[in-house]
Amino acid sequence: MTLEILTSDLLSPMRHGFFSRRGGASSGIFGGLNCGYGSSDQTEVVALNRKRVADAMEVTPEAMIGVHQVHSPTVLTVEGPVQGERPKADAIVTATPGLALTILTADCQPVLFADPNAQVIGAAHAGWRGALDGVLEATLDAMEALGANRNDIRAVIGPSISQRAYEVGPEFLDAFIADSPENTRFFANGQDDRLQFNLPSFGLHRLRQAGVGQSEWTRHCTYSDPDRFYSYRRATHRNEADYGRLISVIRL
Repeated sequence: MTLEILTSDLLSPMRHGFFSRRGGASSGIFGGLNCGYGSSDQTEVVALNRKRVADAMEVTPEAMIGVHQVHSPTVLTVEGPVQGERPKADAIVTATPGLALTILTADCQPVLFADPNAQVIGAAHAGWRGALDGVLEATLDAMEALGANRNDIRAVIGPSISQRAYEVGPEFLDAFIADSPENTRFFANGQDDRLQFNLPSFGLHRLRQAGVGQSEWTRHCTYSDPDRFYSYRRATHRNEADYGRLISVIRL
């Protein structure tokens, strides 16, 4: 099966892709293109999957830069391949041609950024905690430090868990109200005291409030489409031992 690569006109002409799980070498619960070394999948199979992604992006595997994601607002600025252990961060930016920035997700938002005029790109992992703590705004700041113009930056949120699949408790809402009472708009009533949280809408709101030039969500729900996407929450509901990780990539 060939790789399925979702793209957005907003990021054109930058080479990029939100890769689905289709076309990979992993089997079992990881069936498909699992690109997460943090999973219990076979290391050599994950490496093969990542090589297929690198080939599709026309870079070497060494030129695909990733970080040790920890749900933080920390951004890494890179000028070349990262040596040794991956730094703990949740976003990466660069102005160096030939580098591909990568983010791994399985419900959280993968966000790819581009300023085609300044030739600066970025990639962020924005779950609810990272988005609330400012990882998207920090990515824009780091891109500006490399010469990007905020009004020229385009940002696209890739496959993420949708509101209808994201049930949370009342204590979750409290954290967002503490940030801003207006954040109640991103919650809908569920059963009993449960709520449904709209993560992509919150991400778009934060991007637009920060002054990004253009932004959109691809409108793909990771939870609701098991044939195409991995989902941490779906794996949990199914009592599966582990789950695969989707990869999103942008390069100069």
